[in-house]
Amino acid sequence: MGSGFPIPVSVLTGFLGAGKTTLLNRMLKDPALADTAVIINEFGEVAIDHLLVEQSSDGIIQLSDGCLCCTVRGELVDTLADLVDRLQTGRIARLARVIVETTGLADPAPVLQSIMAHPALVQAFRLDGVITLVDAVNGNATLDAHVEAVKQVAVADRIVLSKADLVTGPGDLETLRTRVRQINPGAELLDAADTGTGVAALFDCGLYNPATKSADVRRWLGEEAAHDHDHHHHDHDHKHDHDHGHRHDSRVRSYSLVHEAPVPFSAIEMFLDLLRSTHGESLLRMKGVIEISEDPSRPLVIHGVQKILHPPVQLPSWPDGQRGTRLVLITLDISEDYIRRLFAAFTNRPSIDTPDRAALENNPLAIAGG
Repeated sequence: MGSGFPIPVSVLTGFLGAGKTTLLNRMLKDPALADTAVIINEFGEVAIDHLLVEQSSDGIIQLSDGCLCCTVRGELVDTLADLVDRLQTGRIARLARVIVETTGLADPAPVLQSIMAHPALVQAFRLDGVITLVDAVNGNATLDAHVEAVKQVAVADRIVLSKADLVTGPGDLETLRTRVRQINPGAELLDAADTGTGVAALFDCGLYNPATKSADVRRWLGEEAAHDHDHHHHDHDHKHDHDHGHRHDSRVRSYSLVHEAPVPFSAIEMFLDLLRSTHGESLLRMKGVIEISEDPSRPLVIHGVQKILHPPVQLPSWPDGQRGTRLVLITLDISEDYIRRLFAAFTNRPSIDTPDRAALENNPLAIAGG
């Protein structure tokens, strides 16, 4: 498609009143976000500091600092396609990044799917990451009341606690931090008021680390954050203490599937197809790096949201020397045991390349020994 593509897209989400627009206004003052398009998928007033209430005729305003702002009146896909058209026809000189701010009530999955599923957009854009804001004052109550808020936390690459300075109850903030880490141990947890929570900390969550100019698998899969979380709680077996009364939290599970030997692509493909066809709506997010038998020297990268799978991409080589297959799944109301047995069936049984597909789809538990 030409130089400059694919353009990274960051999705900024969080429940109503979490402070998404306040954070966005602060970010847009940073020169690092020049040549950024901001798409506001929000109902009601748009409170971007320098975005005038009256819209230009085409809905896009060029700001003095190089940012573009537009509100979505139609489909997000149409707005993204329009940005590509403007770039290719020279009406926009340069587009370095897109930020999509979602409505506070939204499940972020449809936004992610619109980027991953559209055949043209998937060439022009890549999902950089999901940034979820959690209001420290009302966060616990919001997570208790709304499963959408739990899902917003579960799918995040970065979680930002806002209004932490307004929390008055002793221990309330640490209780919320612990809860958020349990819902999503793989995401980095940041504080909105921290001066270090700038553009560099929030963006560039994707597989490619701009600082090293290479793929950073551990960081992308969230393994470093999860390891820090596990280490922090190593001597404190109180994981379930905070789940009491949190009826939505236990519905979300984040876990890794690891296989140390090469796997036929057909086996991985069938495992993913079966998982998506039987439990697709509950598969909130999936990331993986796979060592395939057909070409073990080049890792295959997969990334999915619910039933939508981004076209798999092969890296030129293994970036960190660690081979094998590592899948990270974030699920809602799916038995972890079921997925582990299904994965084991496809990766450990040599006869699995050509099973009776119809039989599997009719009774997927049969192959998993259930």
